[in-house]
Amino acid sequence: MSTEGSKGLLSVVTGNTPDARRRAVERILSVSPQAVVIAVAVQDGGEGQPIVQRSMSGVDPRLLAVPPQAATGRPAVIVRQDLLSLHRVAGRGHVVLALPDDANVLPFLVELWRSGNDGRSLGDHYHSGPVLVGVDPSRLLSDIACAHRATPVWEGRGYGSPLTLAEVAARQIESADVLMFFSRGDENSSAQGAAALARQLNATADYLPSDEGAAGEALMRCAPAGFVDRWLERLEPVTTVGLRRESGQRVRSVLWRSRRPVHAQRLAEALHPVMQGVVRSKGHLWLCNRPDAVLAWRSAGPHLQLRESDRWLGPDDRLAWEAASPQRRTLASWFWHDYYGERRNEIVFTGVDLDEELLRSTLDATLLTDHELSLGREGWVSIHDPLLDVEGN
Repeated sequence: MSTEGSKGLLSVVTGNTPDARRRAVERILSVSPQAVVIAVAVQDGGEGQPIVQRSMSGVDPRLLAVPPQAATGRPAVIVRQDLLSLHRVAGRGHVVLALPDDANVLPFLVELWRSGNDGRSLGDHYHSGPVLVGVDPSRLLSDIACAHRATPVWEGRGYGSPLTLAEVAARQIESADVLMFFSRGDENSSAQGAAALARQLNATADYLPSDEGAAGEALMRCAPAGFVDRWLERLEPVTTVGLRRESGQRVRSVLWRSRRPVHAQRLAEALHPVMQGVVRSKGHLWLCNRPDAVLAWRSAGPHLQLRESDRWLGPDDRLAWEAASPQRRTLASWFWHDYYGERRNEIVFTGVDLDEELLRSTLDATLLTDHELSLGREGWVSIHDPLLDVEGN
């Protein structure tokens, strides 16, 4: 581990089952046996107030005197205070933050690494280590197909909107810097299928074998500068999505892009053929009848969500440009069109045996024709929208 001064290393571990998380934590401890583990659990205390439970463990004898603790408040604030207090007591060292499977990892981490109201920041005392996700393959394949049941998830400030099990599973895989699969001997087929899917959902993560002694360096490296900005980029409503083109186990990803606006009625009619075989899709689009709204497109399993998530940047809207993230401003300048501005459609579809040509041609047929385009905004906004309600959901 390469660190500077008195900074420690903060790793994050989660898993799609308690056993997968436990085994992932054990894998890190096999590489860093002196590490302190802080296990976090969050419960709904009623009236929107989460109860944050934490317990510490490790070889340091001083930890034996620290009982499990519970506090009501924002999870990121409470855990940040724990980490800063631990650094004062134990000094430089390795801390493993173990999060349960109902944590929305990236939004939580963004809040965790923000400076507190007292001006103190984790960045003054810790380097960020990798996010390690332990995966039970059978559970992943089961959850990614489950869109009929929603579950509460918590973030940095508390509980967010409930998500389907499929959405939770996809987001967990996408949050990882390192993925580690744990399966029984009779699960070889499901393990291969789950690994192929995960490689499409997260094109940048390292994939490590679960046996000890393999690739321990990936578990101990410090994140390069700007890691919070990179987390924020992955949460942006307008972004570009990494794409892994090689296929495996018949799983592949297809990218669709277009500058023209989408006709809402034709898109509604095209959804059934477009979503055939799709396991995960995400991106953004613009409907002609909502010319100023960024529509977030996100699906996991058979559930598709469309909602207004932001506004397109206008050429003379100085305040909006100043409020936008550096990545958003860069992309807007890169894709800027004299007529469309930054508006564009970009969606990545991941699934089994996807017909790339059919998918793209079907979506292209939903775009406005030359005649419809010539009608301008006044004509576009009058087009019937069967997809979204008046609030943009």
